[in-house]
Amino acid sequence: MIKFEHTDKIYNNGVKALDDVNIEVEQGEFVAIIGLSGAGKSTLIRTINKMIDISAGKVEVDGVDVSTLSGKSLRKFRRNIGMVFQSFNLVNKTSVINNVLSARVADMSLFRTIFGLYSKEDKVAALEALDKVGILDKAYIRCDQLSGGQQQRVALARTLAQNPKIILADEPVAALDPIMANVVMNDFKKINREMNITILLNIHHVDLALKYADRVIGIKAGKIMYDGPAKDIDEDTLTTIYGRALNADEIMEK
Repeated sequence: MIKFEHTDKIYNNGVKALDDVNIEVEQGEFVAIIGLSGAGKSTLIRTINKMIDISAGKVEVDGVDVSTLSGKSLRKFRRNIGMVFQSFNLVNKTSVINNVLSARVADMSLFRTIFGLYSKEDKVAALEALDKVGILDKAYIRCDQLSGGQQQRVALARTLAQNPKIILADEPVAALDPIMANVVMNDFKKINREMNITILLNIHHVDLALKYADRVIGIKAGKIMYDGPAKDIDEDTLTTIYGRALNADEIMEK
């Protein structure tokens, strides 16, 4: 479903964020991407929906060369790819359901968008998405009254209301306490299993990557150092990815 072929990304400052990346991700996989800050994790997932342009090689999604897309074709392509960020990106002074409904705007006319004229189908989809992440009871509460973990679950529900084939998550639990981080990661796992949505997730917490992901990609200075089952990662593999041995606390906090 997703294919990187000899993909490079070099920023204007000369930093090579991706270095000859060759990866294939099949439909329904749950992939965690780990590595140091600045290793290229965010760059890797943001090339999939062309938030970042590559410098060389190719990125394909469902056989489509992402680099060829622009304008209307790019917007249509992105409807199938949800994005979840560390900072939630919610409108705090409006209700939870209105935030989730915003995912439906892409398929609405300008008139309906301006006046917030959502269809019954839109509202049902939003409520079902909230139910899937366990916060249906918060639908009519303002987002600024929720905890950080609850806000991230709203962000995930908003992505589900988009009906995506792929979800890209950029450090979605970095700002959460350990309990809520596990809750949100469990939501991702549930969605992956029950809805067969492909998930690629960047994460600093190595323990959570190993606990919830089926496959782990380790990246260092833009190069793929490990790509395989989470269960096969050992201390030597982590040393290769991070450049040194990690202690128990670092595995939880990285």
